[in-house]
Amino acid sequence: MIRSMHAVAALAAALLAACGGGAGNAPSETAQRANPADPAMSVVLSVLSSPAQWVSGGDARIHVRAAPGQRDKLELWLNGSRADVALKEVADGLEGVIGGLKAGDNRLEVRHRNANVRDAITLTNWPITGPMFTGPQQTPFVCTTIQGAVGRQPKVDSATPPGYRVTNAQGQVIGYSRDCSIDTFVSYFYRRHSGGGLVALPADGSRPADMGTTTLPDGRTVDFVVRREIGSINRFLYSIAMLAPLPTADTAAQDDTSRWNGKLLYWFQGGVAIGHSQGTVHGGSMNPDILGQGWAIVHSSGNNTGTHYNLNLSGETAMMTKERFIERYGVPTYTVGLGGSGGAIQQYHIARNYPGVLDGLLPVQSYPDMVTQTIHVSDCELLEHYMDATDRTNPKWHVTKNRTWLVGFNAEEGFSGVNDPLRDLKLALGYASATGSTECIPAWRGLTPLAVNPLYGQAPNAQFWDPITDILAIRWTHFDDLRNVYGVDASGAARVTIDNVGVQYGLQSLKEGKITPDEFLHLNWHVGGWKHPSEMAQETFPFFGTGAAEVQKALTIPGYFDPWSRKNMRLAASPDAPAPRTARDPLAMRAAYTSGHVFDGRLDVPAIDHRQYMERELDMHNAHQSFAVRQRTLDRMGHSHHLVIWFTDTIPNTPKASQTLEALAVMDQWLANLRANPKGGIAGNKPPMATDACFDRDGKLMHAGSGVWDGILDARPAGACTQAFPLYGTPRTVAGAPIHGAMYRCALKPVEQAVADGTYAPWTPSADQVATLKKIFPSGVCDYRQPDQARP
Repeated sequence: MIRSMHAVAALAAALLAACGGGAGNAPSETAQRANPADPAMSVVLSVLSSPAQWVSGGDARIHVRAAPGQRDKLELWLNGSRADVALKEVADGLEGVIGGLKAGDNRLEVRHRNANVRDAITLTNWPITGPMFTGPQQTPFVCTTIQGAVGRQPKVDSATPPGYRVTNAQGQVIGYSRDCSIDTFVSYFYRRHSGGGLVALPADGSRPADMGTTTLPDGRTVDFVVRREIGSINRFLYSIAMLAPLPTADTAAQDDTSRWNGKLLYWFQGGVAIGHSQGTVHGGSMNPDILGQGWAIVHSSGNNTGTHYNLNLSGETAMMTKERFIERYGVPTYTVGLGGSGGAIQQYHIARNYPGVLDGLLPVQSYPDMVTQTIHVSDCELLEHYMDATDRTNPKWHVTKNRTWLVGFNAEEGFSGVNDPLRDLKLALGYASATGSTECIPAWRGLTPLAVNPLYGQAPNAQFWDPITDILAIRWTHFDDLRNVYGVDASGAARVTIDNVGVQYGLQSLKEGKITPDEFLHLNWHVGGWKHPSEMAQETFPFFGTGAAEVQKALTIPGYFDPWSRKNMRLAASPDAPAPRTARDPLAMRAAYTSGHVFDGRLDVPAIDHRQYMERELDMHNAHQSFAVRQRTLDRMGHSHHLVIWFTDTIPNTPKASQTLEALAVMDQWLANLRANPKGGIAGNKPPMATDACFDRDGKLMHAGSGVWDGILDARPAGACTQAFPLYGTPRTVAGAPIHGAMYRCALKPVEQAVADGTYAPWTPSADQVATLKKIFPSGVCDYRQPDQARP
């Protein structure tokens, strides 16, 4: 494992100190011990673009605090030589970008012209291709940008990102670039007066007849022209977009920031991937509704969880990309994060572990993190297999809604998108099924193989890969994607966190009388667990297509039909012994915590967590996740004053309203208030709409106020929004686990203690039933009143 929790804490502390708690300004070595009232210390050197120890690409934006009468007498010296830096006067001193930094430590001094050193700072410079602190970079690593031949520079007059596909003199593909670097290029776009998305400006430089306009917050109405810069940082592609004048022959116009409102939005994208690819720049980074307000938008393919799910790498990339923005365009007034799903997770992670990068968060369709989702998602197929195959004759599982009793997630039927597409095939092969499905099927089917099976992977740009040296060398698991985090075992495979020892599936449904004691015992005897990834076989139907040929294989080849990944489960070898559970590596679990990949609830910036309520369509972004975030925040901070939760209602298969632009406007006001009144703190600067709320399907406010979500995390009567938006659980909450979901390995208690303390009440197991429970759970059952046994 590359970084311990101590390292994460040290990095976070350094970033927080370097960024002034979110202002983006790094103090110099001298300034940290200086008395501002001492005239001898009136000249202070600092770094604006990043913490001084995390400078990348050989340059940095710096600031010299100095009184007006001193400024023309100061000189900058870099590594013992006079530095020629174009500094401009700002309110409290001088500011500019210094280049020419060597790899490693650089001493930057500000001297009086009589050669006296007035202040000094050490800048530690890292390569623009990375890494800075995330450890060895992943290989193989495939570029997603294309060029014609080795050494040829990509064109800069195209809106299509150029790049590198390594070929020989005959144009045959012979490999790929290790760092995927491209030349930075600029493109211009405009919005038509009829609205819609952005389109490229005419290549001949003419003004389009249908040019649209936008009105800025200061009242100016300007052409709706967007300048976009694309380049590569940390091996990923970045994008910077903002309003700009129409381009002219004057290249200086490329840096014109006169239409920028001074505020920066960092776009984070969701998805699930196992790395090994540069990824692509997402279209959300060109959102015209946000750009039209004067915001700049920055994005990187490395901040797309559809590229990889290493959140430390995401944080490192965001630091480096924001540094590039500040060096080129200046320090933003504040930076707001925006993104859904994995894009929401990144915001919580970066705000927690890399303070100063983001000043406010707008997570959409959030989860608290990715890694703890694997805890309950890995139960989905075990339980679906039990209902479809093992207990197929039980009529309870032929009723769609009843399946919620085991999986916790909602179950629906009767409309497109939720009915099980494999139902007829299941019935033809003798398995049980229900008309509709649980969230496990449309949302999570295939996610366990993707995360855990090293043979079931994806190969972006696979036509450029060598199938022997590249493809076969990759273990396609989430854990191997993050082997720098989880560490590796003696075989060289990454350590794995998935564990279900002691988990009593269906416990709450037993207590509520929905399943009988015999059904509860049968379920937990047979449900089993997952094999170690090294023991897994390749997936079959339906993971590689559902066409006629695949269906024929499913009907004729025994075991080929396997939507549950049954072949990779640990099932009972004989009727006399229960199916073994999965016990995984405590070092991997601990690494998930110490690396910061588990969001611990610390939230030192304002956040508006907003989502569309899509429980009816069994969307994977289940609504209780916002309250998992809140519970962790309450546990960590003792309050959740910094966290606002909004829901917007939806109806399946109809257009959905979104509160994102409204949330951005509220966050803008919140941060402006905080900037104007820092002593008021985050809670004391909330604008009126920075409060819990819910909205109807048209986006109109239904209810707002501090008590609208009562009854979810407390014993109060259900609030107005709580009543309007029913929440569901997970397999682990049905088994008794807490809503926060951050428990890898439960503490265990003997079965006898569980009987005595009322764990099964109102059922009191007989002596024979206790004996069966002890066979199923020889080391004991989960005691969720105790903390996670893997947590440091």
